Amino acid sequence: MALVEQFDEYRSRMNERILGSDNLIIKRLFNLDTNTYAEGAVSSKTKELIGLACSMVLRCDDCVKYHLGKCHELGVTEAEMQEVFSIATVIGGTIVIPHLRRAVEYWDELQKGTE
Repeated sequence: MALVEQFDEYRSRMNERILGSDNLIIKRLFNLDTNTYAEGAVSSKTKELIGLACSMVLRCDDCVKYHLGKCHELGVTEAEMQEVFSIATVIGGTIVIPHLRRAVEYWDELQKGTE
């Protein structure tokens, strides 16, 4: 679980530092990002799965880890996760495969925490 704890600690520490600068534009962007994934006409779970697929296609490992964590919190199943992994890989092509490997590794770490 060290991989997950390390990412969560770093993300929290750096977000605190960034938001501590009191920059209005950055605060608004963070707020917009948070509100985008709130429950609405589309469920939060579905939004996180979409965010995950997009992050994989855009090849943002930090974003992938964040969305994996949220998906785990929201009860995404192994079957659902594998389906989203396949969608992202088909859309993004073979260049996504290295990110797929890291995503599967991180998902496995998240799953260990619930065993």
